[in-house]
Amino acid sequence: MREIVFDTETTGLDRLEDRVIEIGGVELVNRFPTGRTFHVFINPQGRAVHPEALAVHGISNEQLADKPTFGEIANDFLDFFDGAKLIAHNATFDIGFINAELERIGQPSIHNERVVDTLALARRRHPMGPNSLDALCRRYGIDNSHRTLHGALLDSEILAEVYIELIGGKQAALGLTIESDSRGGATREETVIVIGARPEPLPSRLSPVQAASHAALVEKIGSKAIWAKFAVEAGE
Repeated sequence: MREIVFDTETTGLDRLEDRVIEIGGVELVNRFPTGRTFHVFINPQGRAVHPEALAVHGISNEQLADKPTFGEIANDFLDFFDGAKLIAHNATFDIGFINAELERIGQPSIHNERVVDTLALARRRHPMGPNSLDALCRRYGIDNSHRTLHGALLDSEILAEVYIELIGGKQAALGLTIESDSRGGATREETVIVIGARPEPLPSRLSPVQAASHAALVEKIGSKAIWAKFAVEAGE
């Protein structure tokens, strides 16, 4: 399974007027980073970077003056993203801007079925939040101390780690071998780690007084006591 964890930076928040100025992407195959990345800065073709956006990502108009337009990088972008499931944090924002750029050059939009929103995943898993990328890094112990400004590739690399934690991918399988596929990416053979039962059960943490008190409670409740059912199943 091939996935691209990606992020964009833009000149502002209006996808109809503002433009994408940076795209970063990290390739995962079977939930493991392959080392393949996509990164490009893009000339916004006369659309100035909004001061509030500049404060977030630090990408100035002067830095973008000699960069290619979206139309000039579109084929490379589409080749790298082709056929993969796309992963983004607050994906509606990023896909909305990408689709607006694709529409401007007459290319089909990216369908929502291809997109996984890690913000939605995080809200389901951690409904009390907070679920910003920085907050999730703190929650999962992921080092983002080098993230002083937003950057599309850096944020994609960090989000890839967060995404794997969100779906429990690190615990699910262990990659053994890596082989090249026709895309120049990687495929992996995996083995599932199965944790068996303990050879001997752990000793009870109940004191004799607590055990006796519990037994008296079960006896008082009688046959309706759920603990009595479990004791029978355990052969006690």
